[in-house]
Amino acid sequence: MKFLKTFLFVSFVCSIFCGPQLSAQTFEDAGQYLEHINNANKTLTEKYLVYLSAVSHSKSTSKMEKTRQSLLNSIEETRYDIMGTPPYKGDRKLRDTTLLYLKILQNVFNEDYGKIVNMEEIAEQSYDLMEAYLLAQEKANEKLNQAGLKQREIQKEFAQKYNITLIESSSPIETKMKIATEVMSHYNDVYLIFFKSYKQEAYLTEAVNAQKVNSIEQNLSSLEKFNEEGFEKLKNMSGYNSDASLIIACRNMLNFYADEVKKGSMLTDFYLKEESFNKIKKQFDSKPQSKRTQQDVDQYNKAVNEMNEASAKFNALNVEINKQRDAGLKAWNKAVSAYMDTYMPTHK
Repeated sequence: MKFLKTFLFVSFVCSIFCGPQLSAQTFEDAGQYLEHINNANKTLTEKYLVYLSAVSHSKSTSKMEKTRQSLLNSIEETRYDIMGTPPYKGDRKLRDTTLLYLKILQNVFNEDYGKIVNMEEIAEQSYDLMEAYLLAQEKANEKLNQAGLKQREIQKEFAQKYNITLIESSSPIETKMKIATEVMSHYNDVYLIFFKSYKQEAYLTEAVNAQKVNSIEQNLSSLEKFNEEGFEKLKNMSGYNSDASLIIACRNMLNFYADEVKKGSMLTDFYLKEESFNKIKKQFDSKPQSKRTQQDVDQYNKAVNEMNEASAKFNALNVEINKQRDAGLKAWNKAVSAYMDTYMPTHK
């Protein structure tokens, strides 16, 4: 079972002015100087949106890692561009704080996201690992947001100091990144609810395959508990852009797991009957044929018939559960793909 990779996105500081890129490295006009600094950020922001498109529309880990490395190269190129820009009339604050901002971006995408890439490889092994994986993304996101807000304040200070009138408006790129953040935030919220029950059901399946009655009962109890928690969380959630498709798909999977819990007693009953049958068979086989009474034969034949009947019901139940699970997971993945295709911005 492959799930769409999960990501939590951040909005970079987009340029306040969106004019043409300037090539001169000496500026007499403060507005031109600020525009040059911001256009460097604008170019980087465009590359970042390419990264957003890649990670949200691709299941290829190698492709996503290649795009991350490309983004790191762009950050480095932007740093060199800003480093080559002299202070404005001896005022180094805007340039130096921009370089610090870019250094933070570089560290986050190199170190924090490097660790996140490694965490992704094991995230689906357990709910705790998946939660830690998403939390690491959230913390990286917070670092980027804090750096971006600080950079924006410095830009405003520079503009005020040199009497520049700023016209703040959301560029198309900034709007796309804001949408991407909201789209993934909703997906991650629903996905964690889904994943908790999904993973618990996997533990239940392992217990069933191992024929461990106590473990089956414990995992059924945990699945029931997680399901109830999931249903409660879904009650308080609203869909992105009034689209509740993910919520509905998640609820349908929880309904399947709830039905599986109700049928769980049939699983344990089968293994208890199998255990009882094996005891009767062992006793029957241990007696020489000449010493077997009619009562022994009747008891054994009755046990065989009951075991055959129980096996037929058990196999039919497994076929039904597997069929429903496959259909539910296909519907979930289809809903996720449709959601991403509909709402996640693309950029090339």
